[in-house]
Amino acid sequence: MMELNKDCMYCMEDERRDNLMIEIGKLDVSTVFLFKEQTYKGRVNVVYKDHVKELFELNEQELAAFMKDVKKAASAVDKAFQPNKINYGAYGDTLHHLHMHVVPKYEGKENWGSTFEMNPGKTYLTDEEYADVIEKIKKYL
Repeated sequence: MMELNKDCMYCMEDERRDNLMIEIGKLDVSTVFLFKEQTYKGRVNVVYKDHVKELFELNEQELAAFMKDVKKAASAVDKAFQPNKINYGAYGDTLHHLHMHVVPKYEGKENWGSTFEMNPGKTYLTDEEYADVIEKIKKYL
């Protein structure tokens, strides 16, 4: 296992992370989180277990395991919410910890036919609604 990065909200599991997302569960080499901002209903983030900056830093087995986790999360979101398409994003310009955004897109809804907005700040749920979304995703994880 690689060393934790004190400046990383994922490594430190601190309030910076918890203000943005809610943990859904652990997969083989990742943790899946629900974004609190839910303009894209069912949007999750798949976060690699170790502090790795780039996909190419993983060996073949680690890469395959991470992509399998991304696939599993995307499949769960698809089954739970039946979006028209799922977008994927691995950015990390300011946060250098390998993670993959899994963003369900719905025809006729926000940013359909375009790139998803990182944090539109438009849609937040009640605790009960978050619990319901998480339960629907967990059902298929």
